[in-house]
Formats: sequence, C-alpha cells, structure tokens
Amino acid sequence: MKIIAIGRNYAAHAEELNNPIPTSPVIFMKPDTAVLKDNRPFYLPDFSNDIHYELEVVLKVSKEGKHIQEKFASNYYEEIGLGIDFTARDIQSRHKEKGLPWELAKSFDNSAPVSLFVPKTKFEDLYQLNFELQINQQSRQKGNTKNLLFSFEKIIAFVSQYITLKKGDLIFTGTPEGVGQIKAGDHLEAWLEGEKMLDFQIK
Repeated sequence: MKIIAIGRNYAAHAEELNNPIPTSPVIFMKPDTAVLKDNRPFYLPDFSNDIHYELEVVLKVSKEGKHIQEKFASNYYEEIGLGIDFTARDIQSRHKEKGLPWELAKSFDNSAPVSLFVPKTKFEDLYQLNFELQINQQSRQKGNTKNLLFSFEKIIAFVSQYITLKKGDLIFTGTPEGVGQIKAGDHLEAWLEGEKMLDFQIK
C-alpha cells in the first residue's frame, strides 16, 4: 500500500502559501508507515517545531490500474474518507529554498491520519462535498470538492500514466485554505458532509 498525495489542488491554498497555481497535478508520496488509523493520538516529532495540519478528502483505490483513461477512472475507487497530511513546514521551507525533495517534511511516521472509508455511492454528488476540520472546537478549515483544480478522475488518470495503482492505495486529493500549526494538547475533529470522520489528540 502506498499513499499518493496531490499538492496545491485548491487555488486558495496555493495562494496562501505563495505558490503558483499548477497547470498539472503536483504529486508527492508517503510510505505505508505514515498511516495513522483508528483515531490514535499523533505524537509531535522532535525534529520539527512547526507541524501543520492539512485536511483532505482521500480516495481508496479499489483495483489495479495503469494508463487509466480519465473517462474510466471513476471505476478505480469505490470508497472515500478523510485524512490529514501532517507537514513539517520548517523542514519543507528549507528544502524548497534549496530545491530539494519534500520527503522529510511529508513522509515521516504517522504523518497521514486516515478515517474509516465509506462507499462513494452514499453521496449524491462527489463534487459538492463539504468537509471541515475543527481544532479545540474551533473551525480551522472548510472545503468543498467543487473547488478542486483537478478532479478525482483527472488525478487517477494522471498518476496512473507514471505509477501503477494497486488495490488499497490511498490518494490524498489536496487541502483547502486555512492550514496552520498544531500543538500538544490540541483536539482535532473532522467532518465529511456532517458526519464525524476523525477525532483524535495531539501529544
């Protein structure tokens, strides 16, 4: 199982970090050791002083595929959930300045908390999904999939030209604006269309 993540897939988030709006999907990856399940607590690592949250809708790949055409891409995922892409922003900034890869900032252990997954058929329109992150009962991020720069199908088709997708792979589809730092003692809760999907502590 691998995690494929899409950066800068909401224009307002790209703008808040002073990044250009991409003309094709920006891809990075996380290993399976990044996954944090079952609302277990996230422990702040000692190598960063600036861990940021990024709430995202996550697709679970349902079958193997390569060179998938966009018109068939919807057949390659049946369930969706929420995830948080924890990012060591201080490390990322240093690496970006030097033109280095992001892996140390993105791929560390437990940097990808994920919820349970629910059938996509539960939702009337996958491109009108509201999702929200609250920290200590205060709203920090609100997004809607209508604002995606690249659709779920576009992402699957694009990625599969380079990387074979396998059953169980997770695709983090990008975060809306409102990202920020987490601190020890924070309580994170996230909702998808009004259903609580994540509920865990920062330690």
